[in-house]
Amino acid sequence: MQSPSPQTSITASSKTPAAGAALHNTWGYYAAFIALGLSSSVVGPTLLNLSENTGSRLNEISIIFLIRSLGYLIGSVQGGRLFDRLPGNRMMVLLLVGMSASLFFVPLSTSLWLLAALMFITGTTEAGIDVGGNTLLVRVHGEKVAPFMSGLHFFFGLGAFLSPVIVAQMIGLGRGITPAYWILAALIFLPVLWLFRLPSPENQTAREEADTGRSDPLLVTMIAVFFFLYVGAEVGFGSWISTFAIAREAATPTAAAYLTSLFWGALTLGRLLSIPVSVRLRPGTILLVDLLGASAGLVIILSGSHILPLLAAGTFLTGFSMASIFPTTMNLAERRIALPGRVTRWFFVGAGLGAMVLPWLIGQWFEPLGPQVFVWLILAAVAANLLLYTGIILKPVRRAIP
Repeated sequence: MQSPSPQTSITASSKTPAAGAALHNTWGYYAAFIALGLSSSVVGPTLLNLSENTGSRLNEISIIFLIRSLGYLIGSVQGGRLFDRLPGNRMMVLLLVGMSASLFFVPLSTSLWLLAALMFITGTTEAGIDVGGNTLLVRVHGEKVAPFMSGLHFFFGLGAFLSPVIVAQMIGLGRGITPAYWILAALIFLPVLWLFRLPSPENQTAREEADTGRSDPLLVTMIAVFFFLYVGAEVGFGSWISTFAIAREAATPTAAAYLTSLFWGALTLGRLLSIPVSVRLRPGTILLVDLLGASAGLVIILSGSHILPLLAAGTFLTGFSMASIFPTTMNLAERRIALPGRVTRWFFVGAGLGAMVLPWLIGQWFEPLGPQVFVWLILAAVAANLLLYTGIILKPVRRAIP
């Protein structure tokens, strides 16, 4: 869910920092987003280990997805206000320290509720870094931010890809997940050393952009539900594919961790390749291909979930197809309705709730109904989005009135 927060409206400044300072800040935010990716994808391949550490069943430990997403939702709402009022780089430093510290203690937790509390802190700091990186990058580059913003989200994907690789290496060496979490905590702390010495970019925004008119409430609701289903599917897949592969006896714990990396790696590759594609194709066309591709990937997993090559192929196709859904949907929404802050905030509320509900729901049904419920729930979310996509495209547009 790595997109600019609607809580902080940003007007490009005519004055940007000197080229050297701008470059230093940009690399600092890129490093922070690598850290964000490292944190975001570590829970999935370590879920069974955390379950053993806390003596909890899968349906019980899935509460951490709810708690983490609740923290993310709160952090998203509050993050924009804090970055408007406080020095941005100092805020990023505090959030990175908090995220590093919480992950350091995660593998030491023997209580489910202590683990949930740490996940709440992790979710809150992740949201703050997400909001902060997007906000500060715009302050640095102003109207020229577009390519730098694409780079920011690419580096998130890079971190999300590397995290399960580190977990797999530690498990493969027989050292367990504790060293993996500690390595990640150390890596997440590194951007602190860079950002701490840099002056924060100046906030030129004194007030929220003026509302330009009215938007169609039904269309806004449809798009918000679309984001609810999509982000729930993306987070649910990344969080549960490793456990699913082990439960289906298709992969060892090490191979299952690499499977999580494959998903995030495909997502990262898809984001990189979608940049030139978005210039040539309409958002509606791209979105339809994305949804059909994700459906095909999930069908491949259903048909060969116990065969690792088929599971890997389906995982790659699903991740690659999901890569550009979020930004493409935002682009499509901008073409259909006016998007002042009071409208876009509902999109992010939907996204945050999706990340909270669907992964938790998978955990509740994973053991009672069998591992296949994981794929069926993700496929149902994608299929529902295909229906919503049709409605969004066909619904008559009621443009905002100036």
